[in-house]
This record gives sequence, C-alpha cells and structure tokens, in this order.
Amino acid sequence: MSRAVLSVLVTALEMGHSVFMSSVSAPRTARERVRAQLTGEILAVARRHVAESGAVNLSVRAVARDLGMVSSALYRYFASRDDLLTALIVDAYGAVADVGEAADRSCKRTDLLGRWLAVCKAVRTWALANPHEYALIYGTPVPGYVAPETTIEPVVRFSAVLLGILVDARADGRLAESALPVSRGVVRSIRPLRAQAPSDLPDAAVVNGVIGWTHLFGAISSELFGHRHNVVDNHEVFFDCEMRRIAALILR
Repeated sequence: MSRAVLSVLVTALEMGHSVFMSSVSAPRTARERVRAQLTGEILAVARRHVAESGAVNLSVRAVARDLGMVSSALYRYFASRDDLLTALIVDAYGAVADVGEAADRSCKRTDLLGRWLAVCKAVRTWALANPHEYALIYGTPVPGYVAPETTIEPVVRFSAVLLGILVDARADGRLAESALPVSRGVVRSIRPLRAQAPSDLPDAAVVNGVIGWTHLFGAISSELFGHRHNVVDNHEVFFDCEMRRIAALILR
C-alpha cells in the first residue's frame, strides 16, 4: 500500500468519509447524458469481453465492433486499452466499497463483531456474483498494465471501512490483546502504514488489521479460484468460521 493511498485513507477516516461523498450537481446537459449512457454501454460490453476472454485480451477494436462503432469513435471516450481497463477496475473497486459501506451502515455502531462479519459476507457475496470483476482486481495482474492514481480512491474507501472498525474498537476499549508480541522488526516492516495510521492505534492492532484484510481477500480468492476444491464442502459455513476467528484476533 503506497504512502499516497495511506494518506488518503487517513484523511477519509478523519473527515468521516466526506471526501468521497458526492455533492449535488447541476442538471446534466443532453450531450452529457448521452455521453454517460454510451460510456455505460461501452463498459458493459467491455465487462462481457473480460468475462469471456480475460482482461489480458481486452481489445478496444473488438468492443467498438460489438457496439457498431468505429474504433476511432470509441477512442473519444477511452484513449487506450489501459484507460478502458482502468475504468473497469475503478468500477470494480467502487462496487466492493459500496457493498462494504452499506453492510457497515446496516449494523449498530457498537456491534463491532456484527459490522466485521457483515462487511466480510457482503464482499464475499459480491465476489461470487461478479467473479470476473473480482478477478480483475484481486486475480492475476494484467502484464504491462500499471494502475494510475485514479484507482486509489475506491481502494481507500473500502480500507476506511475496516480501519473505522479498528478505530471504534480502540475508542470502546475493545481491541484484542494479541498473545504474540509485535517485534521491532515487524513494526519496521509496516513503517509506511504505521506512520499514516491513527497514532492511538497500537502497533499490534495495525498489524492485526493488515492480517485481517489479507485473510478476508485470501479466503474469498481461495474459494473463488477453486483452491479449496475437495477440501471444503460448505464454503459459507467455513467462511463464517474463518471470519469469526480472524475477528477474535482483532476484537474482544
């Protein structure tokens, strides 16, 4: 996680996520509405292509052909294949943030375990319903593609949900006390995160938060990509068990 990501993450938390809230804008012109509609259609076709052929084979020309457009016309909306891929990635990260935030809001603020479980289950449900979009952001990277800074905001939005649970646990005196000490070497290994995380979060809580985040997406990926085939029969039950055990590492 880069320093830029962490800086935005902490800012979002301190401002109550207001940095990401959309303000009421003036009515769009007819041209803007048409552009927005066509952009949505381009992205829908591009998602289908990614599902059918994989992100590495995404082609602006092929997308334009399916839309009955010449590729030069589509380039007015997305200047390159990477720009189109970035838009899909931003949408996918945004969808994860949306379901995470909605799940968090559905729980009482004091129900820390309920919030954690609701967020985890919501992300898993979205991933199972949108496996190709999940793979686009948490699967194998596209060779040669470098994500621009425009992908930072939606990534940070979801991270802020999990960090918010940690911060509230700290305020309520409900952070778990890890049985294992956090060595200086471990603290140094997360120096960028430690420098940007709220100062009143103990080192162990920051470390445990990273472990929880990693385990959440690792568990979903293991299920979605078939790594637990012939290992787990009831994925939903096992996932709930996993997330409760991880919660015990973070909360009390």
